[in-house]
Amino acid sequence: MVKIAMRWIYISPHLDDAVLSAGGLIYDQIRAGMDVEIWNFMCGFPATEELSTFAQVMHYQWGIPAAADLITARRAEDAKAAGIVGAKTVYFDFLDCIYRRGKNGDWLYTSGVFDPPCQDDADLPARIAESISARITPTDQLVCQLALGSHVDHVLVRRAVELLQRPVLYDVDIPYLFNSPAELAPKTAGMKANTHRITAAGLQSWQDAVAAYESQISSLFDSPEDMREKIRQYGSESSGFHLWSSA
Repeated sequence: MVKIAMRWIYISPHLDDAVLSAGGLIYDQIRAGMDVEIWNFMCGFPATEELSTFAQVMHYQWGIPAAADLITARRAEDAKAAGIVGAKTVYFDFLDCIYRRGKNGDWLYTSGVFDPPCQDDADLPARIAESISARITPTDQLVCQLALGSHVDHVLVRRAVELLQRPVLYDVDIPYLFNSPAELAPKTAGMKANTHRITAAGLQSWQDAVAAYESQISSLFDSPEDMREKIRQYGSESSGFHLWSSA
């Protein structure tokens, strides 16, 4: 009998989420001979370069004014980060929330990325689920973000994965865990924590991979040093690194 190898697929709402949240485990899994892929979803190119005022502010913080230039740069950062941990990457063309418009042409998210999903995004989880379903096999293990912090894109992507009605493991959204630790208990209620130990090499590669997201570091951490220390603390907790599953 031929044994079919399991493929681990980390579902990443944005071009950094999977590495931020599980880079050390991904590194260790690959070094153990496992097949690991990162699927990035909200990384498509907007049809025009027009930006909302909110998006312009975000671009100013990232230091790249044009949307196409930013997404190109972020994809390059992600390819570098994935190379550090050793994962394969897949890119989908859904738009980041800051670029999405409603049916009437108005910007959907103009005050923040932590707003509840807009009604005009109601069909987005089903469209994402369809894209996932077209590419997965029965033996694939999906790992999805818990949506700690309630970033609208994380919420919508989690809804999409759960529409598939198949076993899923959940990782903790970094750095949102550090900012919203009280959300962990309610969002893992009724789940079981599966503990994984991260090697020293895995921790180092995790930190180095996160550092590759140069355009995003200032938005996510106080400094590169702050990032490394928080990843170190989280990745080396005595209780271990957790993936969550339904009980």
